[in-house]
Amino acid sequence: MSRARGLLCRACLALAAALGALLLLPLPLPLPRAPAPARTPAPAPRAPPAQPAALPGLRPDDVFIAVKTTRKNHGPRLRLLLRTWISRARRQTFIFTDGDDPELALQGGSRVINTNCSAVRTRQALCCKMSVEYDKFLESGRKWFCHVDDDNYVNPESLLRLLSTFSPSQDVYLGRPSLDHPIEATERVQGGGTVTTVKFWFATGGAGFCLSRGLALKMSPWASLGSFMSTAERVRLPDDCTVGYIVEGLLGARLLHSPLFHSHLENLQGLPRDAVLQQ
Repeated sequence: MSRARGLLCRACLALAAALGALLLLPLPLPLPRAPAPARTPAPAPRAPPAQPAALPGLRPDDVFIAVKTTRKNHGPRLRLLLRTWISRARRQTFIFTDGDDPELALQGGSRVINTNCSAVRTRQALCCKMSVEYDKFLESGRKWFCHVDDDNYVNPESLLRLLSTFSPSQDVYLGRPSLDHPIEATERVQGGGTVTTVKFWFATGGAGFCLSRGLALKMSPWASLGSFMSTAERVRLPDDCTVGYIVEGLLGARLLHSPLFHSHLENLQGLPRDAVLQQ
């Protein structure tokens, strides 16, 4: 019995020594915690796409497009225009010619206007037609006057977008000059008075040009009711030059050069194909 008690005591002492040794061992350090994954910030609310600037309420019927032609071009030129761009702008297009044509009248109705001007291509005949165009525009009450020749192709939608960026009540003379410098003309006063020199830009009629109603009304003393022809005689220049003379030389307004107008004087094959419909 005593021997068994001794063995038990020795076992207890050995166990106590082992526990003491364990208590002296360094405690294991806690493993470092893996950093929490960085939170991806929530995307900021996307702003709504910017809306294009609202265009003023310009309607196709606010534009008066005058097409200048002559009797001999009714077949080779006007028939093509009537089948193409004029077919998309009939209500705003008016054809000014110099001879009666029953077939053309059937197609164009009251929008075909015989100016009774000479069919000969002279300065006086050209100014005669422009004078009639101008008066008809004023009578129409429309906001914009645009003149083109019978060899021009007009993109009505592009023209409307362009004019929508301007106010028809302001002085707007829009077109493309055929020269890279202002023209210089001799101004003659009726009655053989003083002769002066005047410089001004003009938009070539071969590329087309546009006038706001506000500016056209200011031109009235020199352009309406036949005055245009007498004004042209003061500088002895054709119709498109006379428009520039009135606008810049007499009224002090300025031609706004636009690359969207083109004439037969240019190499139109140089235009990028994807830009053609924007002209």
